[in-house]
Amino acid sequence: MKVLLLANQPESTTRLQLFRKTLQKLGYTVVVPHFSTRNWFSIARQSRNVLIREKPDIVQVFNVPDIIYRNIPKMKRTYFRKFIYDYRSPWGIENGILFGPAGTWIGEYYEKRLASHADAITSVNNPLMNKIRSSIERKDIPFSVIPNYPTQEFISKTWEDIPIPDEDYILFIGRISKQEGIDIIHRAIQNCPDFHFLIIGDGPFSWFFLRKKYPNARYLGWQSHDLIPGYIRHSSLCIKPTHENSLTPYATDRSVWKLNEYLNVGKLVIASGIVQEEMRKNLILVPSSEFITAIRGYFGKQPSSLNPSDIRTWEQNEGTIKKLFDQF
Repeated sequence: MKVLLLANQPESTTRLQLFRKTLQKLGYTVVVPHFSTRNWFSIARQSRNVLIREKPDIVQVFNVPDIIYRNIPKMKRTYFRKFIYDYRSPWGIENGILFGPAGTWIGEYYEKRLASHADAITSVNNPLMNKIRSSIERKDIPFSVIPNYPTQEFISKTWEDIPIPDEDYILFIGRISKQEGIDIIHRAIQNCPDFHFLIIGDGPFSWFFLRKKYPNARYLGWQSHDLIPGYIRHSSLCIKPTHENSLTPYATDRSVWKLNEYLNVGKLVIASGIVQEEMRKNLILVPSSEFITAIRGYFGKQPSSLNPSDIRTWEQNEGTIKKLFDQF
Protein backbone atom coordinates (compact mmCIF):
# COMPACT_ATOMS: atom_id res chain seq x y z
CA MET A 1 0.00 0.00 0.00
CA LYS A 2 1.33 3.41 -0.98
CA VAL A 3 1.15 6.41 1.38
CA LEU A 4 1.92 9.97 0.29
CA LEU A 5 2.94 12.42 3.04
CA LEU A 6 2.47 16.14 2.29
CA ALA A 7 4.04 19.14 4.05
CA ASN A 8 5.15 22.42 2.52
CA GLN A 9 8.70 21.99 3.89
CA PRO A 10 9.04 18.20 4.35
CA GLU A 11 12.81 18.23 4.84
CA SER A 12 12.42 20.27 8.05
CA THR A 13 9.13 18.75 9.26
CA THR A 14 10.32 16.38 11.99
CA ARG A 15 6.88 14.89 12.51
CA LEU A 16 6.56 13.92 8.84
CA GLN A 17 10.00 12.34 8.82
CA LEU A 18 9.16 10.21 11.86
CA PHE A 19 5.85 9.13 10.34
CA ARG A 20 7.76 8.11 7.21
CA LYS A 21 10.24 6.05 9.23
CA THR A 22 7.48 4.28 11.16
CA LEU A 23 5.35 3.58 8.10
CA GLN A 24 8.31 2.16 6.20
CA LYS A 25 9.06 -0.08 9.18
CA LEU A 26 5.44 -1.29 9.06
CA GLY A 27 5.86 -2.23 5.40
CA TYR A 28 4.17 0.68 3.64
CA THR A 29 5.55 2.29 0.51
CA VAL A 30 6.01 5.97 1.42
CA VAL A 31 6.30 8.88 -1.00
CA VAL A 32 7.40 12.32 0.25
CA PRO A 33 7.47 15.01 -2.45
CA HIS A 34 9.98 17.85 -2.09
CA PHE A 35 9.33 21.28 -3.49
CA SER A 36 11.68 23.67 -5.26
CA THR A 37 9.86 26.73 -3.91
CA ARG A 38 8.22 28.14 -0.80
CA ASN A 39 5.48 29.86 -2.78
CA TRP A 40 2.18 28.46 -1.53
CA PHE A 41 0.45 28.46 -4.89
CA SER A 42 3.38 26.72 -6.56
CA ILE A 43 3.44 24.09 -3.81
CA ALA A 44 -0.31 23.55 -4.25
CA ARG A 45 0.16 23.03 -8.00
CA GLN A 46 3.14 20.71 -7.54
CA SER A 47 1.25 18.70 -4.89
CA ARG A 48 -1.61 18.18 -7.33
CA ASN A 49 0.78 16.99 -10.02
CA VAL A 50 2.45 14.54 -7.62
CA LEU A 51 -0.92 13.08 -6.64
CA ILE A 52 -1.90 12.59 -10.27
CA ARG A 53 1.43 10.92 -11.02
CA GLU A 54 1.75 8.70 -7.93
CA LYS A 55 -1.92 7.74 -7.36
CA PRO A 56 -1.34 6.71 -3.72
CA ASP A 57 -3.78 4.72 -1.62
CA ILE A 58 -3.60 7.16 1.31
CA VAL A 59 -2.68 10.84 1.53
CA GLN A 60 -1.70 12.36 4.87
CA VAL A 61 -1.49 16.15 5.03
CA PHE A 62 0.49 17.86 7.80
CA ASN A 63 -1.35 21.13 8.34
CA VAL A 64 -0.04 24.73 8.24
CA PRO A 65 -0.58 26.52 6.03
CA ASP A 66 -3.87 24.74 5.38
CA ILE A 67 -4.80 26.86 2.38
CA ILE A 68 -2.15 25.05 0.31
CA TYR A 69 -4.14 21.80 0.53
CA ARG A 70 -7.62 23.27 0.04
CA ASN A 71 -8.29 21.36 -3.21
CA ILE A 72 -6.82 18.00 -2.17
CA PRO A 73 -10.19 16.57 -0.96
CA LYS A 74 -11.67 17.12 -4.44
CA MET A 75 -9.13 14.64 -5.82
CA LYS A 76 -10.17 11.81 -3.52
CA ARG A 77 -11.56 8.69 -5.21
CA THR A 78 -10.07 9.78 -8.53
CA TYR A 79 -6.39 9.89 -7.56
CA PHE A 80 -6.32 8.40 -4.03
CA ARG A 81 -8.66 6.47 -1.72
CA LYS A 82 -8.26 7.81 1.82
CA PHE A 83 -7.36 11.18 3.32
CA ILE A 84 -5.75 11.72 6.76
CA TYR A 85 -5.54 15.24 8.18
CA ASP A 86 -2.75 15.81 10.71
CA TYR A 87 -3.76 18.77 12.87
CA ARG A 88 -0.44 19.65 14.48
CA SER A 89 -0.94 23.38 15.02
CA PRO A 90 -3.92 25.81 15.17
CA TRP A 91 -3.23 27.75 11.99
CA GLY A 92 -6.31 29.93 12.43
CA ILE A 93 -5.15 31.18 15.83
CA GLU A 94 -1.62 31.75 14.50
CA ASN A 95 -3.13 33.84 11.68
CA GLY A 96 -5.22 35.76 14.18
CA ILE A 97 -2.15 36.80 16.15
CA LEU A 98 -0.55 38.13 12.97
CA PHE A 99 -3.53 39.50 11.05
CA GLY A 100 -6.41 39.90 13.50
CA PRO A 101 -9.95 38.43 13.32
CA ALA A 102 -9.92 38.12 9.53
CA GLY A 103 -6.80 35.97 9.74
CA THR A 104 -8.45 33.71 12.30
CA TRP A 105 -11.58 33.32 10.16
CA ILE A 106 -9.64 32.43 7.01
CA GLY A 107 -7.34 29.98 8.79
CA GLU A 108 -10.14 28.18 10.63
CA TYR A 109 -12.26 28.03 7.47
CA TYR A 110 -9.61 25.95 5.73
CA GLU A 111 -8.96 23.87 8.86
CA LYS A 112 -12.64 22.90 8.98
CA ARG A 113 -12.74 22.29 5.23
CA LEU A 114 -9.90 19.78 5.37
CA ALA A 115 -11.05 18.15 8.61
CA SER A 116 -14.62 17.70 7.32
CA HIS A 117 -13.40 15.73 4.30
CA ALA A 118 -10.92 13.56 6.22
CA ASP A 119 -11.29 9.81 6.65
CA ALA A 120 -9.23 10.11 9.85
CA ILE A 121 -7.69 12.94 11.88
CA THR A 122 -4.46 12.84 13.86
CA SER A 123 -3.16 15.44 16.28
CA VAL A 124 -0.32 16.05 18.72
CA ASN A 125 -2.34 16.48 21.91
CA ASN A 126 -5.85 16.39 23.36
CA PRO A 127 -6.58 20.16 23.39
CA LEU A 128 -5.92 20.41 19.64
CA MET A 129 -7.88 17.24 18.97
CA ASN A 130 -10.85 18.54 20.95
CA LYS A 131 -10.66 21.89 19.14
CA ILE A 132 -10.83 20.41 15.65
CA ARG A 133 -13.37 17.76 16.69
CA SER A 134 -15.77 20.41 18.00
CA SER A 135 -15.44 22.53 14.83
CA ILE A 136 -16.89 19.96 12.41
CA GLU A 137 -20.33 18.39 12.17
CA ARG A 138 -19.22 14.88 11.26
CA LYS A 139 -18.79 12.71 14.36
CA ASP A 140 -17.94 9.43 12.65
CA ILE A 141 -14.32 10.38 11.81
CA PRO A 142 -11.70 8.35 13.71
CA PHE A 143 -9.40 10.53 15.84
CA SER A 144 -5.89 9.61 17.04
CA VAL A 145 -3.55 11.54 19.33
CA ILE A 146 0.08 10.94 18.32
CA PRO A 147 2.37 13.09 20.51
CA ASN A 148 5.63 14.74 19.46
CA TYR A 149 8.07 12.54 21.33
CA PRO A 150 11.77 12.15 20.39
CA THR A 151 13.12 8.84 19.20
CA GLN A 152 14.81 6.27 21.42
CA GLU A 153 17.95 6.87 19.35
CA PHE A 154 18.03 10.52 20.49
CA ILE A 155 18.16 9.49 24.15
CA SER A 156 20.91 6.92 23.65
CA LYS A 157 23.34 9.26 21.88
CA THR A 158 26.36 10.15 24.02
CA TRP A 159 28.32 12.79 22.12
CA GLU A 160 31.33 13.81 24.23
CA ASP A 161 33.62 15.64 21.77
CA ILE A 162 31.64 18.88 21.62
CA PRO A 163 32.77 22.31 22.86
CA ILE A 164 31.26 22.20 26.35
CA PRO A 165 31.81 25.30 28.54
CA ASP A 166 33.82 24.79 31.72
CA GLU A 167 31.11 26.45 33.81
CA ASP A 168 27.74 24.96 34.74
CA TYR A 169 25.31 26.39 32.24
CA ILE A 170 21.62 27.04 31.65
CA LEU A 171 20.62 25.77 28.20
CA PHE A 172 18.17 27.17 25.68
CA ILE A 173 17.71 25.42 22.32
CA GLY A 174 15.21 26.74 19.80
CA ARG A 175 14.21 29.46 17.42
CA ILE A 176 15.65 32.87 18.21
CA SER A 177 12.52 35.01 18.19
CA LYS A 178 10.32 37.06 20.47
CA GLN A 179 7.60 34.43 20.22
CA GLU A 180 10.04 31.88 21.66
CA GLY A 181 10.94 34.19 24.53
CA ILE A 182 14.29 35.66 23.55
CA ASP A 183 13.37 38.80 25.52
CA ILE A 184 12.85 36.64 28.63
CA ILE A 185 16.27 35.10 28.06
CA HIS A 186 17.85 38.55 27.75
CA ARG A 187 16.35 39.63 31.06
CA ALA A 188 17.49 36.42 32.72
CA ILE A 189 21.05 36.92 31.46
CA GLN A 190 21.07 40.51 32.72
CA ASN A 191 19.46 39.73 36.09
CA CYS A 192 21.47 36.58 36.82
CA PRO A 193 25.10 37.66 36.14
CA ASP A 194 26.49 34.78 38.19
CA PHE A 195 24.77 32.17 36.00
CA HIS A 196 26.11 31.13 32.61
CA PHE A 197 23.79 30.69 29.63
CA LEU A 198 24.32 28.66 26.46
CA ILE A 199 22.04 29.57 23.55
CA ILE A 200 21.67 27.24 20.56
CA GLY A 201 19.43 28.03 17.61
CA ASP A 202 18.83 30.42 14.77
CA GLY A 203 16.20 32.57 13.15
CA PRO A 204 15.86 35.22 10.45
CA PHE A 205 16.46 38.03 12.98
CA SER A 206 18.83 36.25 15.36
CA TRP A 207 21.59 38.71 14.44
CA PHE A 208 19.36 41.52 15.73
CA PHE A 209 18.13 39.82 18.90
CA LEU A 210 21.65 38.68 19.83
CA ARG A 211 23.56 41.80 18.79
CA LYS A 212 24.38 42.70 22.39
CA LYS A 213 27.05 40.54 24.00
CA TYR A 214 27.14 39.47 27.64
CA PRO A 215 30.07 37.96 29.57
CA ASN A 216 27.83 35.24 31.04
CA ALA A 217 26.20 34.16 27.76
CA ARG A 218 27.49 32.19 24.80
CA TYR A 219 25.67 31.87 21.48
CA LEU A 220 26.52 28.87 19.31
CA GLY A 221 24.01 29.41 16.49
CA TRP A 222 22.55 26.46 14.64
CA GLN A 223 23.96 23.06 15.62
CA SER A 224 23.46 19.63 14.07
CA HIS A 225 20.67 17.71 15.78
CA ASP A 226 23.14 14.87 16.32
CA LEU A 227 25.03 17.09 18.76
CA ILE A 228 22.02 18.28 20.74
CA PRO A 229 21.86 15.31 23.19
CA GLY A 230 25.42 16.08 24.27
CA TYR A 231 24.66 19.73 25.02
CA ILE A 232 21.53 18.73 26.97
CA ARG A 233 23.34 16.01 28.89
CA HIS A 234 26.06 18.41 30.09
CA SER A 235 23.68 21.23 31.08
CA SER A 236 22.68 22.11 34.65
CA LEU A 237 19.22 23.44 33.80
CA CYS A 238 17.14 23.62 30.61
CA ILE A 239 14.67 26.38 29.82
CA LYS A 240 11.70 26.80 27.46
CA PRO A 241 10.47 30.39 27.87
CA THR A 242 7.35 31.33 25.94
CA HIS A 243 4.93 34.20 26.45
CA GLU A 244 1.32 33.35 27.26
CA ASN A 245 -1.08 34.10 24.41
CA SER A 246 -4.04 32.59 22.57
CA LEU A 247 -1.86 29.63 21.49
CA THR A 248 -1.03 28.63 25.08
CA PRO A 249 -4.07 26.36 25.69
CA TYR A 250 -3.00 24.26 22.69
CA ALA A 251 0.71 23.91 23.53
CA THR A 252 1.28 21.06 25.95
CA ASP A 253 3.99 18.73 27.20
CA ARG A 254 2.87 16.22 24.56
CA SER A 255 3.38 18.56 21.60
CA VAL A 256 6.60 20.53 22.27
CA TRP A 257 9.56 18.64 20.80
CA LYS A 258 12.34 20.39 22.69
CA LEU A 259 10.60 20.02 26.04
CA ASN A 260 10.46 16.25 25.61
CA GLU A 261 14.07 16.07 24.50
CA TYR A 262 15.12 17.86 27.69
CA LEU A 263 12.95 15.68 29.90
CA ASN A 264 13.94 12.38 28.28
CA VAL A 265 17.61 13.11 28.96
CA GLY A 266 16.65 13.56 32.61
CA LYS A 267 17.12 17.30 33.01
CA LEU A 268 15.32 19.77 35.22
CA VAL A 269 13.24 21.99 32.90
CA ILE A 270 11.62 25.37 33.53
CA ALA A 271 8.93 26.24 30.99
CA SER A 272 6.26 28.89 30.49
CA GLY A 273 3.50 29.50 27.97
CA ILE A 274 2.36 25.86 27.85
CA VAL A 275 -0.15 23.73 29.73
CA GLN A 276 0.44 20.32 31.26
CA GLU A 277 -1.47 17.25 30.07
CA GLU A 278 0.46 14.64 32.02
CA MET A 279 2.43 14.63 35.24
CA ARG A 280 6.03 14.82 34.05
CA LYS A 281 8.95 14.36 36.37
CA ASN A 282 11.38 17.34 36.48
CA LEU A 283 9.03 19.72 34.63
CA ILE A 284 8.45 23.07 36.34
CA LEU A 285 5.76 25.22 34.73
CA VAL A 286 5.69 28.89 35.71
CA PRO A 287 4.13 32.11 34.38
CA SER A 288 6.52 33.93 32.07
CA SER A 289 6.49 36.86 34.52
CA GLU A 290 8.08 34.57 37.15
CA PHE A 291 10.65 32.92 34.90
CA ILE A 292 13.71 34.67 36.32
CA THR A 293 12.63 33.91 39.89
CA ALA A 294 12.25 30.26 38.94
CA ILE A 295 15.74 30.15 37.41
CA ARG A 296 17.22 31.53 40.63
CA GLY A 297 15.23 29.06 42.70
CA TYR A 298 16.01 25.90 40.73
CA PHE A 299 19.54 26.43 39.42
CA GLY A 300 21.87 24.00 41.17
CA LYS A 301 19.11 21.62 42.23
CA GLN A 302 19.34 18.01 41.16
CA PRO A 303 16.62 16.48 38.95
CA SER A 304 14.75 13.40 40.10
CA SER A 305 15.96 10.09 38.70
CA LEU A 306 13.88 8.74 35.83
CA ASN A 307 12.13 5.39 35.80
CA PRO A 308 11.44 3.62 32.49
CA SER A 309 7.79 4.77 32.73
CA ASP A 310 8.95 8.42 32.80
CA ILE A 311 10.44 8.20 29.29
CA ARG A 312 8.31 9.25 26.30
CA THR A 313 9.54 8.14 22.87
CA TRP A 314 8.21 8.23 19.33
CA GLU A 315 8.39 4.44 19.18
CA GLN A 316 5.52 4.34 21.71
CA ASN A 317 3.31 5.77 18.95
CA GLU A 318 3.90 2.81 16.63
CA GLY A 319 0.85 0.82 17.77
CA THR A 320 -1.47 3.81 17.27
CA ILE A 321 -0.02 4.53 13.83
CA LYS A 322 -0.34 0.87 12.79
CA LYS A 323 -3.99 0.74 13.89
CA LEU A 324 -4.73 4.03 12.11
CA PHE A 325 -3.32 3.00 8.73
CA ASP A 326 -4.26 -0.69 8.85
CA GLN A 327 -7.97 0.21 9.02
CA PHE A 328 -7.66 1.41 5.40
